[in-house]
Amino acid sequence: SVRQHECKMKKSDLLKEARKRRRKMAKVQNRRRLKSKNYRGTVNSMIRPFKRNKYGVEHALDMHASSYVILPAEAIYEKDLIKKYQSVIDTCHIYFVGYLPKLEFTGAKQIGTDIELSYLVANQKRVLRFGPIPNDVSFRVDGGDHFMEDSSGSRYWWDDDKLMKMLNQQPPNLHFEVKYIGQAYGKDGSRNALDRLMKHETLQKISIKGVPEGYKLSLLLLEVEPSNTLITAFTPHALTKDTDSARIKSGLDKLYGTSEAERISLFEASMIRYFSPEYNKEFKNSFPSTNLKVLQDCYDKDISTVFSQICIDEIPFMLFSQEVKPMQYHLSKHDLHQDSDRKVFFGV
Repeated sequence: SVRQHECKMKKSDLLKEARKRRRKMAKVQNRRRLKSKNYRGTVNSMIRPFKRNKYGVEHALDMHASSYVILPAEAIYEKDLIKKYQSVIDTCHIYFVGYLPKLEFTGAKQIGTDIELSYLVANQKRVLRFGPIPNDVSFRVDGGDHFMEDSSGSRYWWDDDKLMKMLNQQPPNLHFEVKYIGQAYGKDGSRNALDRLMKHETLQKISIKGVPEGYKLSLLLLEVEPSNTLITAFTPHALTKDTDSARIKSGLDKLYGTSEAERISLFEASMIRYFSPEYNKEFKNSFPSTNLKVLQDCYDKDISTVFSQICIDEIPFMLFSQEVKPMQYHLSKHDLHQDSDRKVFFGV
């Protein structure tokens, strides 16, 4: 039989046969690749940066928002409300000013074991329905107040943030239109976003100009993660091969040497460039540039790219502007060098 014949073959003959099969399979695979002409350009464009890069080591500085507070604009004068969020507000040095849909609760009712909540969102009717209601919980209405009550007599209802998040999870999502982005830091971080907004001329200007019907002027305060992150790419076949050690050291210097004030300023500038809000002037068309003081140390350390991210699942709306479509996550990427052989972070 064939099995018996193979057993009698010498080991060297078996190896020869295996090599022949591998060569034959490789030829078939190569033919398949060459037939897929539509994909060759895409693949080549993705791997080109790794072929003839200027340097074997490139760095990107990565910054991201880590916590937030949402407030109606008029709340900056309400001390009792501010106290509730003070611990987070003290760490927020970035602020977004924009339009957020008004939410007006219009009623609730129980349907079987489900609860249905009705709202006007920017004057449009919206309904939230969920369930089943737990067996030990009842829906109650008392003098116009709606609440859920458990078997112990405890009453509760969903707060606005939770309701906004639930509304944002079903189409049409809630959208926050970004009109202005700013920052406040002061000496050693002593100044938070609200300190700046209390006497902010642009905020007053937007308010005076008027807010669209069904919307309210709102604030999104952001904390930028206090620790620095550096992304490093090691690329083969670089044109310059004797600078890797120095470039690694330079990147580490930037990783540990970037101050919080610089990080806040970079985050603000990159987000202004990304969203291009109506009421911002600086950075909309000038970031990045070697002339900007905020980027001087990045250029001195020869950083290749700056990333700024807002990727917080809990934010109960999607940010957008005239330049950026509504999305839950935003990544602002800026190459600091225009030379094609320096653009290593091509896939982001």
